[in-house]
Amino acid sequence: MKPKFKAQAGTFESSDILILIEPTETDSERIIELDSSVKFQFGNDIRKEIEKQLDKYEIHGVRLIAKDKGALSATIAARVETAIKRSLNIQEGTEFSNE
Repeated sequence: MKPKFKAQAGTFESSDILILIEPTETDSERIIELDSSVKFQFGNDIRKEIEKQLDKYEIHGVRLIAKDKGALSATIAARVETAIKRSLNIQEGTEFSNE
């Protein structure tokens, strides 16, 4: 899928991540720009979490800008998922199970 709109999720506060997402010119492109205060230590892990969420929704044709201030993996996943859903105009939330 390709994003329909520009969207964002998160904040630039400590322990959070700001995700900006927008469609690109081509359908196959996937550009990820990462700016993080912990990039040298955790940059690869942050990218993997972002890629995991993009793969989950089969997103291509996207430019994603991530401005991280030390967010945990669960926060990164939630922010990317929210930005994706906003860019696709999906209104329903995520269902959680107790399993």
